[in-house]
Amino acid sequence: MNNLIWLLRASKWARNPPRARTVKMIVAIIAVGFVIAGLERLELWPDWARLNEDRAPRASR
Repeated sequence: MNNLIWLLRASKWARNPPRARTVKMIVAIIAVGFVIAGLERLELWPDWARLNEDRAPRASR
């Protein structure tokens, strides 16, 4: 069922593609996310912007 929804969405986009400005904005948002993730992985992210692990909620398994 989920694949059918994505197929219908793809056909809608093929018939009426988004504007170039919209595509550029989405790509820019994804790029900013990758930059933030990269800075965090390289430990270059500032300490004030990090989550305090002592107060972080624990995921229940």
